[in-house]
Amino acid sequence: MSRRALVTGGVSGLGRATAERLRADGTEVVTLDRAPGADVVVDVADEDAVASAVAGLGTIDILVNSAGVIGPNQPLWEVSTADWDRTFAVNVRGTFHLCRAVVPGMRERGWGRIVNFSSMAGKDGNPNLSAYSAAKAAVIALTKSLGKELATSGVLVHAIAPAVIDTPMNAATAPEVLAHITSLIPMRRVGRAEEVAELVAWLVSDRCSFSTGAVHDISGGRATY
Repeated sequence: MSRRALVTGGVSGLGRATAERLRADGTEVVTLDRAPGADVVVDVADEDAVASAVAGLGTIDILVNSAGVIGPNQPLWEVSTADWDRTFAVNVRGTFHLCRAVVPGMRERGWGRIVNFSSMAGKDGNPNLSAYSAAKAAVIALTKSLGKELATSGVLVHAIAPAVIDTPMNAATAPEVLAHITSLIPMRRVGRAEEVAELVAWLVSDRCSFSTGAVHDISGGRATY
C-alpha cells in the first residue's frame, strides 16, 4: 500500500536524508521547507501558511517534523527575547502547527505516523544552548501528550533524540560547543544523517506497532533514560 509523507526541513540535513530513505521504501514524499527547492516553500512558524499548505496537499499519512534551528550560542543571561522566541517559534510552534494540521485526517482514516525531531539537548541540556535545549524538551513533552491522546486511534507519535549528527545545521554551532557535546558520546564520533533516517523509516512503518508517545535515542550511547 502506497503512503504519502510530509517531511519538514526536507531540503537539507536530517530532513533530506529522511526524505530519501522513505522514497527508497516506495513512499511518496512531499518536502516542506522555507528554503528554495522544497516541494512546498513555507516557514513552519507561520500558522496560517502551514494550515493553508497542508489543506492543499490532500492526504498525508506520515508526518516527519524535522525543521529546526539551533538558536543562540550564548549563556542564558545574554540571550535576547527575540532570539529565544524565534527558537521556540520554529522548533515548538512549528511542530505544533504541523501536528494540528494533519492529525484530524489521520484520525479519520484510522492510521498515521508522526515523528518529531527532538534532541539529546532536550534531555541533558547543553551549555550555551538554553533556548534550543528548552525547545527540544518541549517537543518531547508535546510528543508524549499527543501519543497518549491518539493511542487508540491508529495514529502513533514518536520523538527521536539525536546526539551530534554531521549536518549543515551543526556547522553553525560554535566549535567549542560542538567539541564539548561530541566528547559526551561514548562511541567517540558524531552520527550520520542516514543512520537517523533509518530509525525514522522504522518508526513510520507498519513494523512499529506497539510503541507511541516514546522518545528514541540515537546518540552513540550518550543517554538511555
